[in-house]
Amino acid sequence: MGAIQELSTLENSAAAPEQHASEELEVKAKKFLRGNGANLEVLKDKKLKGQLAVREELYGQSAKAAAKTEKWLMPTDGGYLEPEGLEKTWRIKQESIVREVDLLSSRKAFDIVLPELGPYKLDYTSNGRYMAVAGRRGHLAIIDMKTMALIKEIQVRETVRDVVFLHNELFFAAAQKKYAYIYNRDGTELHCLKEHGPPLKLQFLKNHFLLASTNKFGQLHYQDITTGEMVANFRTGLGRCNVMQVNPCNAVIGLGHNGGQLTMWKPTSGAPLVRMLCHRGPVTAVAFHTGGHLMATAGMDHKIKLWDLRKFETLRTYHGHANALDFSQRGLLAIGMGSFIQIRRDSSGDQDYSLYMTHRMAKGYQIGKVLFQSYEDVLGIGHSNGISSILVPGSGEPNFDSWVANPFENSRQRREKETHALLDKLPPETIMLDPRQIGTVKSSKKKEKPSEKEIEAEVEAAIEAAKNVKLKNKTKGRNKASKRAKKKLEGVVRAKRPFLEHQMEESKKRQRTSQEEVELPKSLQRFVRKKP
Repeated sequence: MGAIQELSTLENSAAAPEQHASEELEVKAKKFLRGNGANLEVLKDKKLKGQLAVREELYGQSAKAAAKTEKWLMPTDGGYLEPEGLEKTWRIKQESIVREVDLLSSRKAFDIVLPELGPYKLDYTSNGRYMAVAGRRGHLAIIDMKTMALIKEIQVRETVRDVVFLHNELFFAAAQKKYAYIYNRDGTELHCLKEHGPPLKLQFLKNHFLLASTNKFGQLHYQDITTGEMVANFRTGLGRCNVMQVNPCNAVIGLGHNGGQLTMWKPTSGAPLVRMLCHRGPVTAVAFHTGGHLMATAGMDHKIKLWDLRKFETLRTYHGHANALDFSQRGLLAIGMGSFIQIRRDSSGDQDYSLYMTHRMAKGYQIGKVLFQSYEDVLGIGHSNGISSILVPGSGEPNFDSWVANPFENSRQRREKETHALLDKLPPETIMLDPRQIGTVKSSKKKEKPSEKEIEAEVEAAIEAAKNVKLKNKTKGRNKASKRAKKKLEGVVRAKRPFLEHQMEESKKRQRTSQEEVELPKSLQRFVRKKP
């Protein structure tokens, strides 16, 4: 009896972890299900009931397979601040967070005060390892965010308005007083891009190797950094533009204008793809979600709006004036307003961003840019007195793909990645609002109206075909030459009839339009649109 009891206890202990794993898998599979299942008990049609039951079973199997894949490929789960009882997460201060995290994470929260060289702009590499900072009064620097070591620091003795990394940390571009410049990691000037004019904002399209800029004359430039070719140069026609952001999903660039309009551009179109009236005042900031279907805008009308880019409709409106906006990898929204920072989170999943964290800078600091660091729970801040960073739990993606972005890559891996990126470089024609159209069959165009020569050739061909028709030999008296000629003449008339009817219809349309023009007074006839 004792041996039997021991065997049963061993079986129960072995089945417990399996049961726990299956329960955990079912919880994760709910995330991949397509809503609630259909209620099959109400259906009376047995055939339809069986078909729906098979489909529901397939949906469940695919959700479990996706949950298993996520378990192995994404072993780490991201965590958020979790309040207890009546506690609110936005009341928790940075000092409390820094005190509770480990030593390496606590070093990521810092405040570098450089009041003589500000205000500052900043940018991170795609893997989040390096940060480039640019002071308005000519200060440029690169910092390694893992070791917190200063790699290079230069003074260009000229106004610097913006800075952006290129495909890796070896090269970066700076928007200076007259032209845009490209520097290497050692601070050596490589190129002076005079075609861009006096730039205000810079953006880099990493999959297309295109450097985009806007200048004080309202011009948008695209330049290929691999060949040096100027791909496109457009006039927006809406004046000076200080707001520019690229959509990470489809590489479409969004520009915010002083009239409250937002335009979206691609390098192969001289006209904007989309023109939206977002605010009743100048647009001050724009940010795109990593999924590409959500956009946040801020304006001088003291409103912050969330837009659904699939329908171009407003989802939510919040009150407040923002100078800077940015979405994190996991969907948190950072809002910089004056010397105050708000971080909002979509906790319910219905695009309702509630207040998650707040942070107040020192008195007098004016925030110019906020930017989340990739694969880290860190928010970088560029302000009037230097640069700062704060800890934001749950903002960064905890699992990284070393083939896409590796924060720990060495020089050999960087060279291999650069070579593969150049081989996989996308042409500018692939930039479009809906990237799912790439690879689909292009719909046939409507047939154009044939010219007069083509119509005459068709008529002649129809007449020749009617003349060459062989007539049957008929009985005596019905096969005369006169009757055969008459039948051939009737065939020619039948062949001409559709062309003549088409000509009559067109002449009637012309007469109608001419009558309408005659009815109008002479002073208004010149405004009538003439159809070709």
